[in-house]
Amino acid sequence: MRFEHPLFLFALAAIPLLYRFGYKETAKKAVALAYSDLESLGSGFKTKGNYRRRLFVLRVIALVLIIFALARPQLERGFETVKSEGIDIMLGLDISGSMRAEDFKPDNRISVAKQVVADFVARNGSDRIGVVAFSAKSFTRCPLTLDHQVLKSLVETLAIGMIEDGTAIGLALANCVARLVDSEAKSKIIILLTDGINNRGEIDPLTGASLAKAAGIRVYTIGVGREGGAPVPVLTPDGRKVYARNPDGSLYLAEPDEPTLKEIAAMTDGTYYRATDEKALDDIYRRIIEMEKSTFEVRHFTHKRELAKYVLPVGLLVLLAEVVLVSTLWRKIP
Repeated sequence: MRFEHPLFLFALAAIPLLYRFGYKETAKKAVALAYSDLESLGSGFKTKGNYRRRLFVLRVIALVLIIFALARPQLERGFETVKSEGIDIMLGLDISGSMRAEDFKPDNRISVAKQVVADFVARNGSDRIGVVAFSAKSFTRCPLTLDHQVLKSLVETLAIGMIEDGTAIGLALANCVARLVDSEAKSKIIILLTDGINNRGEIDPLTGASLAKAAGIRVYTIGVGREGGAPVPVLTPDGRKVYARNPDGSLYLAEPDEPTLKEIAAMTDGTYYRATDEKALDDIYRRIIEMEKSTFEVRHFTHKRELAKYVLPVGLLVLLAEVVLVSTLWRKIP
């Protein structure tokens, strides 16, 4: 049993004072009547002190019950231990301009990646998941959360051009690590998806991987895009769609930096995957989560029973009984 407001229990310390200044002082001042023959009073006279003691006991019982009711006693029961599978996961999602490449159908890389991530979130209801988006900089789109509806809506509204263009893989890793470093989950992972080569940011990818390794975080890297790369569409000021070109005029083909992504995964005991279409990307996310599932115990408190609603009426009833008895059987004779 516990008390919601235990400070009220200090009022019990006043009961000895009630005995000293209530019961004993009243007994001293009891009214005395002159009788010529004590025998004529019978047993009533002999039990007069008992009535006074009983009256005091009733008053004390009533006060104790009322004080207990104010302290709100609660009976805790219904604890259950539930085994649950859960992981803390940060998803790093590339939103650089190269994610417009159209080798992922029906639209492009970014639209398919967002849909696959949304499906991944929906499947893993027991996991805390967060999202870091990045291009030239990185930002936390959503910290670790179990509110997957909010998370999905935030992923759906990600768009290329939200921040300056570029690919800052190292910054994205560092940001994900910062979100996981204080986690107490048995399994902490980063799933980093990108289609480019690190070309921006103050932190290089391998430094970011070192931070993850030091924090005990496993990093899974995913390079997206078909083998050989894919052209990236861009819009001209007059609204025409053309394809990005290199400084020498050749067609720019966006392709992930596989050697670096493989090294990041190897440094942190993770795995590198290459996704060349939507089905492959979805399968990769499924495979990662199957490997990482761990069981831990979560203790849930299911019921708390309030006892004040039973204690208070009894206290008031005893108080009422005292009032009635003082006015009838135990009344004083003036």
